[in-house]
Amino acid sequence: MLKKVLISILVGFLVTGFLVASRDKADKTVTLTFSSWGSESEVKVLQPIIKNYEKQNPQVKVEFLHIPQNYFQKLHLLFASNTAPDVVFLNNQYLPIYANANVLEPLDKYFSKGDLKNFYPNVLKTLEYSGKLYAIPRDISNLVVFYNKEIFNKYKVKYPQKDWTFDDYLKTAQKLTHLPQIFGTSFDEYPYFYLPFVMSNGGSFLPNDYNKKDSQKALDFYADLRTKYHVAPLRQEMSGATSAQLFLQGRLGMIISGRWVVPKFREDAKFDWDIINFPNGKCGSVSPLDSSGWAISKNSKHKSEAVKFIKYLSNYENISTFAKSGLIVPSRIDTANSKTFNNNDKPHNNRVFIDVIKTSKPTPTSINYNEILDQIKAKNEYRFNK
Repeated sequence: MLKKVLISILVGFLVTGFLVASRDKADKTVTLTFSSWGSESEVKVLQPIIKNYEKQNPQVKVEFLHIPQNYFQKLHLLFASNTAPDVVFLNNQYLPIYANANVLEPLDKYFSKGDLKNFYPNVLKTLEYSGKLYAIPRDISNLVVFYNKEIFNKYKVKYPQKDWTFDDYLKTAQKLTHLPQIFGTSFDEYPYFYLPFVMSNGGSFLPNDYNKKDSQKALDFYADLRTKYHVAPLRQEMSGATSAQLFLQGRLGMIISGRWVVPKFREDAKFDWDIINFPNGKCGSVSPLDSSGWAISKNSKHKSEAVKFIKYLSNYENISTFAKSGLIVPSRIDTANSKTFNNNDKPHNNRVFIDVIKTSKPTPTSINYNEILDQIKAKNEYRFNK
C-alpha cells in the first residue's frame, strides 16, 4: 500500500514538473509581429520563409499581418494606437514620414559594415533619413523600357540601343505607331512614370527643381508624345486599360515600367519582348531609384529578435528566393550577380535592371512627398489631356 502511495506521489511530481517546464517554455516564446503588403504570389514566396525561420528558432513565433490594400493608411492607425508590428515592411517614399515621427528604430547600431557590404550602397541610401539607416532593403525599384520585338520586326525598326536619346525614343515611337491599333509607346499619368524624363533632364519633383526650365521642358516632351505626336494613346483610346494590358494586347511597341510586370509578361505575352535602359536626356539616362525593406518599430519590446529576423530575411538565400520569383530586382550585389537572377528566362537583357543602378539616383523624397506627387498630378492634368 505504502509503495503504491509513493509511486502516486512520484508520478504527481513528474507530471507537475512537466507542466511547469511546458509553461516555462511557453512563457519564453516570443511572438514577433510582422506586417507587409504583397500580392498572393508574393505571400506564397514569403510564407515558407517565415515557417523555416520558426523551425530554426522554435522560441519565436512570427505573427504575419498581411495588408494587401490601403497598407499605409492602416499602418498609420497602428502606429497612432501604439499597436504597430515589431517588424514593418516599408518603402522609401513613406519611410521619411515614420522616421521623422520618431516611431522607427535606427538600425546603424545593429548592422555593421560587414553586415551591409553585400548591399548596393546607393540602395541603402534610399532607406536613410537624416543620415541614419532605418530599413534593410529587400529589392530595388527602377524603370526601364520594355519593347515588343514582334512589332519592331514587322515594321523593320531597329531595336533600341543603350546610348539612345530622347530624340531617338521619339523617332522610334513614330516608326512603330500605326493608328488606330498600334501606338509607339505607353503613356501613364501617374507622376512616377514621367519622373525619369524630368530627372534625366536635370530636375526633380521637389519644389525648388520642379519649376526650373529643364524640368518643364522634360514635361512638355512627355506631354507631346500624346498630344502633339500622338505616338502614345489618349486617355479615351486606352478605354480604361492599363499600359501593361495594352502591351500584352500587342497595341504598344514600347512601355515604360518596372520589374513587377515581368512575371505577368512571362506568363501572358504571346510575342517576344525585351528591355533596354531609359533613353538619355541632357544629364544622361537617370531612372529614379527606389527600394522597399524591413524596419523595426521604436516601441517594439523584442528588438533583438526583430534584428535577427531581418538579418534572416535579408540573407543571400532568402533574397535569392524573392529574386527567383521574378518579382524583384535584388538589393544584394551577390544575388544580382548570381545565376538565380541572371538565368535564361525573359527578358533576355535582364542585366539591364542591374546596369542602370549605376546611373540611377535615389528618388528625392521628403515627409510630404506624397502630397507633392498629388499636386504634380493635378498640375499636369490639362497638359496631358488638352
